[in-house]
Amino acid sequence: QVQLVESGGGLVQAGGSLRLSCTTSGRTFTPFPMGWFRQAPGKEREFVAAVSWRGGNTYHSDSVKGRFTISKDNTKNTLYLQMNSLKPEDTAVYYCAANSRLYSGRYYTQVDEYDYWGQGTQVTVSS
Repeated sequence: QVQLVESGGGLVQAGGSLRLSCTTSGRTFTPFPMGWFRQAPGKEREFVAAVSWRGGNTYHSDSVKGRFTISKDNTKNTLYLQMNSLKPEDTAVYYCAANSRLYSGRYYTQVDEYDYWGQGTQVTVSS
C-alpha cells in the first residue's frame, strides 16, 4: 500500500511563492508517475502538473505554465511543486497523486488515471 502525505501549504500574498512537498511512504522506492491536482470550493478537481517516474518528462496546465514547476526526487521518495507568482485564483486544496504503472516514462493528466491520493494541503492566496 502506498500512502501520500502533502505538506507546505499555507497563506501567502499574491505574487508570493510556496513549495509543496508530497512524501511517499509504505514503499522504499517509488517508481511511479505522479501528479498534482487542485480543487477549489464548488469546483471539480483539476489537473495542475504531472511528471514521469524518473522525473524527465513533465507537463503543466496552461493556467500554471511558467509559474509552477513540478519535480521529483526518487532518492527521497518526494514530489515537489514550486509555485511562484501566485494569484488569488490559485487558492484551492492541492492534492498529490500517484499512478501505479511502475517505471512508466509517460505523464498522466486525468483524475481517473491515478490510483493513490494524498489528503490534500490548503493553499490560500490573498489579494
